[in-house]
Amino acid sequence: MSSIIRPKVDVYLWLGAIVVLGVAGCHSPEYYKSEADEEVYSIIDSKWQESHGEKANYKISDVEPSPNDIQLDEIFSEPNVLSLADAVAIATANNREYKTEKEQLYLTALALTLKRHNFARKWLGTFDAEYARGGENDMMSGEKISYEADTGFSQLLADGAIIGMNIGLDWARFLTGSPGTSLTSVLSGTITQPLLRGAGRRVVQEELTQAERDALYRIRSFNRYRKGFVVSVVSAYYRVLQQKDAVTNAENNYRRVLESKERLEMEAEAGRRSWIDVDEARQNVLKAENTLVQAKESYERSLDEFKIVLALPTDADIKLDQDELRALEELGIDQPDYTSESAVETALLRRLDLANSRDKVDDAVRKIAVAEDNLRADLNLVGSTNVGSRGKTDFGTLQFHEGSYALGIESDLPFDRKSERNEYRSSLITLMQQQRQYEEDVDNIKFAVRGAYRKLQETSDRYNIQKNSLKLAEQRVESNKLLLDAGRVSVRVLLESQDDLLEAQDSVTDALVDHLAAKLSFYKDVGILQVRPDGMWEQSVQ
Repeated sequence: MSSIIRPKVDVYLWLGAIVVLGVAGCHSPEYYKSEADEEVYSIIDSKWQESHGEKANYKISDVEPSPNDIQLDEIFSEPNVLSLADAVAIATANNREYKTEKEQLYLTALALTLKRHNFARKWLGTFDAEYARGGENDMMSGEKISYEADTGFSQLLADGAIIGMNIGLDWARFLTGSPGTSLTSVLSGTITQPLLRGAGRRVVQEELTQAERDALYRIRSFNRYRKGFVVSVVSAYYRVLQQKDAVTNAENNYRRVLESKERLEMEAEAGRRSWIDVDEARQNVLKAENTLVQAKESYERSLDEFKIVLALPTDADIKLDQDELRALEELGIDQPDYTSESAVETALLRRLDLANSRDKVDDAVRKIAVAEDNLRADLNLVGSTNVGSRGKTDFGTLQFHEGSYALGIESDLPFDRKSERNEYRSSLITLMQQQRQYEEDVDNIKFAVRGAYRKLQETSDRYNIQKNSLKLAEQRVESNKLLLDAGRVSVRVLLESQDDLLEAQDSVTDALVDHLAAKLSFYKDVGILQVRPDGMWEQSVQ
């Protein structure tokens, strides 16, 4: 008997293996990745509102970029002069922290896909094959082959009902083609409908509702981050230019004091000047040289730090465009057309982070309703059915009139609700905390906007003061040169005026860059700064 059955065993096992492997390998990993990407970005695109800003540069690096995204064909490996726009574009495309923010946005939307899937119809299918052989002294002698397959689905409905349907088959007849081989098919179904706890759309869909809102919150947070990012990159770019300008000023100052020293040495050799004055001038030359060395070191360090922001190697040979600073100097300063009060009012309407904080109060209110529902008793209406096929050969007909059906009630009285009680009490406290957090966020935004407005005024005034101070310092140096020739001032007075000129030059540039940073921060804090697809900023129309 075994010699007759064994060849069939091989056929059955091969057929079973083919079915299992065929189903398991129907889709490649790349297919699932592409499917996830398509669903995630469909969610993000649908939730991205016009008030959030330009929809660009938000896709993660291993996904095909959108037409608006910045695409860099090559990284700068040879000496290059980077304009401000180029630097912002490189930072937007390469910055590691920016990439992490994009990934967090993706992962939040990815989590939402699973919450949505919980309410989708879930199909199942299994195929099992077994070969058993017993010895002569066993209760089961000979060989036995069995095959079973199940297919069906389950689905959670929005009101809490759970539906399950399953069809089980013995596939031996199908595989062998033998009409004398038994086929058993069974259709079974269940439905569970909550009547008290866990019933109703608001309670059942709470996790989905929260996931939907979390995706929206993350989109807002991402756009809020982008605004801060472009402000930080632009500010860092000009800080590097400021350091380079300080090197230029230090070099000019070194040449001035060196010329003064050489002139005094010639006068001392001619007997017209004291060697004490020469020594003082020589000391000032050393001081100027030390200042120049420190300025160069500060510039190189700030440039390397900026390369890290751009995600470029610190040994990359790049330079920033000094003409950007000259253009900023020619532009001067301008004041936004806002009062402190109007700026605060605008911020309370437009700040994306405040919108998140406001909506989280609503989240806390919903959580209370869910916690209240969990305090109730469980009462479920349960129905089931089980229907078999007609016979060995007529397997295609299910005999519903001979099936078994059941309808009943399941209940769990709320005798032990300590955990649910604690959750309910916690939800009440969470609501109060979130309300206070929103109030604090409002106060912090008012504080930040008022501070940004004052900083804007302060940097504007300081720039004007430093401009006047620079003019005066230049005049002092020229006057003291003439007075020194006339013997009306000491060498120390001239040297001090030269030091003051260097300080004034650095202070003007510092105030100018401070004002630009303050203006951008003000726009960001008010909520009117928008990020363009190329990564640069612009002020949105009120």
